[in-house]
Amino acid sequence: MGLFKRNKTEAETAVGPALAAVLPDDPRPFYKVRHLLLLNLMLLVVSLSSATIGFDGAMMNGLQTVAQWRDYFGRPSPSILGVMNAIYPIGKLMAVFPASWMADKYGRRAPMIAGFVMLIIGAGLQGGSVHIAMFIISRWFLGFATAFLAQPAPILVTELAFPTHRGKITACYQTFFFFGAILAAWSTYGTLRIPSTWSWRIPSLLQGAIPAFQFALFWFVPESPRWLVANGRTEDARAILAKWHAGGDEGSPLVAYEVAQIEETVKIETEVLSETSYMDLLRTPANRRRAFIAVIVGFFAQWNGAGVISYYLALVLNTIGITESRDQALINGLLQVFNLLAAIFAGAMMVDRLGRRTLFLVSTAGMFFSYVIWTALTGVFTTTLNQNMGNAVVAFIFIYYFFYDIAWSPLLLAYPVEIFQYTLRARGVSVTYAATFIGLIIGQFSNPLAMAGLGWKYYIVFCCILACLFVLIWFTFPETKGRSLEEIAEIFEGPSAGKKAADDEEAAAKAKARDIEEVEDAPGAQKA
Repeated sequence: MGLFKRNKTEAETAVGPALAAVLPDDPRPFYKVRHLLLLNLMLLVVSLSSATIGFDGAMMNGLQTVAQWRDYFGRPSPSILGVMNAIYPIGKLMAVFPASWMADKYGRRAPMIAGFVMLIIGAGLQGGSVHIAMFIISRWFLGFATAFLAQPAPILVTELAFPTHRGKITACYQTFFFFGAILAAWSTYGTLRIPSTWSWRIPSLLQGAIPAFQFALFWFVPESPRWLVANGRTEDARAILAKWHAGGDEGSPLVAYEVAQIEETVKIETEVLSETSYMDLLRTPANRRRAFIAVIVGFFAQWNGAGVISYYLALVLNTIGITESRDQALINGLLQVFNLLAAIFAGAMMVDRLGRRTLFLVSTAGMFFSYVIWTALTGVFTTTLNQNMGNAVVAFIFIYYFFYDIAWSPLLLAYPVEIFQYTLRARGVSVTYAATFIGLIIGQFSNPLAMAGLGWKYYIVFCCILACLFVLIWFTFPETKGRSLEEIAEIFEGPSAGKKAADDEEAAAKAKARDIEEVEDAPGAQKA
């Protein structure tokens, strides 16, 4: 990741010229700078929250291939499978708004600590289930607990990250979804041969392993500087920024710039919105556009065709003649590894170079063409039963996911987090999540029934959705690269929204730099 002024053009592309001008003049990569290495390791702990969410989908996919699980619960019908899967996002939907309130009231860390504890308990209940009702209730509890991680975690990552790392690290947050999916897919594949209920109890219990690991290390993660400033604790925020962005140098021009920018932005926003509420998302044209984008990103992350594969891969593979449990579990495991690599290297690492809008457009167009070919191949297979056609479908599932991973994996949360100003950021992320969970709930009930009733013809629905989605993105999604987190408001409110703040921030940074030079040049001043 581009690290300080080693590449001025790259830095300006990522955060804009004003912020790039106050970055430390240091050619070293971040992993050779102790405070940045430690900061990014702490953000890694926070980012594992996405892995906790990813574990669930792949685990449920894997459990459906385990004969012991199917037999123990009486071979659940498609409608029961729908309930089992849908109850998880229902729990998340019920908790996302309380989690948002808690994150604004008590800080980004507080709800996450509560979430860790609840997830560990929920995993124990799921792994110890003795009947289907207990299994379903435990999944609701897990979903409820997950929201207390999912809502504040990407915000904390964005608000703590070093400026030139913010775009990539925030985009990488969602890619950890596949890290959790890999653990789940391969744990179910590894326990497949155990001739007892432990073949599914072990993966169920492992759903608590990641949050337990996070809980042990989370005490080293600092609070969001932006939350501290908004709650009258500017000096605490300055100390955090100085420690983790400037290596302890409280006189750093970068720290002065960041604090001034945050203070000015929070001041402007709180003057306009003395007490924020969800209705503020609809009060102005700019906020309505933000909210609309959040809904589009959230809902269509589940209704762009991925939801069919995420939770019902076994049903998809059944339609093309791949019915052996071992083969299905192996494909599930390989797919998650592929997704992780594609999401990081073809998606998250490209956000500052290609831009968010470009990635969304390329991603959605590629998904559309992949789905059309996938649908056609499946139709031919059902007529001819030619297994080569079935194998080609598997290839296009991977191709489809490559394009999905370019944008919809890394930017599902990174993009909404960027476009909302501080005072509405938690609520904006909650709207994204609510749209995601609603889309997921609808899909969990309808997808297995539609797959059972329509078979491969159900894929035509997603071909049409993807075509319409491309048009929506083209006309509504703006580009956000090359701006700091506070400067993105200009895109929505116009240049005047950010001009005064930008002028004040630049003046403050220059004044601070002059003060430092005067002190250093003063007679008798001690040189570092």
